[in-house]
Amino acid sequence: MEARDPELKKELDATLQARRELGPEYESALIESFLEKLDQRLDSTTDRRVRRQLAEQQMVVARGARPRTAEETFAARYGFGVISLVLAIPLSAIAVVQADFAGLCVAWLGIVGVNVAQAAGGVPWARGRSRDSKQSSDWES
Repeated sequence: MEARDPELKKELDATLQARRELGPEYESALIESFLEKLDQRLDSTTDRRVRRQLAEQQMVVARGARPRTAEETFAARYGFGVISLVLAIPLSAIAVVQADFAGLCVAWLGIVGVNVAQAAGGVPWARGRSRDSKQSSDWES
């Protein structure tokens, strides 16, 4: 198991070593100290994420575009899915009449493919960002 934060792993190792040396009577104080350090790390990570998200939203607004809300995204995806399923009925009938079972399979592969492509619009690498682009880890200072 790899630790995402070597510094935090060192802190945990030091806390465990101190517990072995000092004994169980200091266990609660050692745990409390470690949890305080962990809490500080989480706070700084959360602050960094919030600042990054705020900066991204400000960039979108500065470019003149309006950021999409979660409700708009959900409604668009839900609506697209419903429309594609409604249209799947006549497409399936036409495919069966024209090419039997093979036509039905091709029609449904197309329907599934269109829905997958539309759903992938929410995936960063599908919108043009490369998967290989290395972003800084949230655990790094």
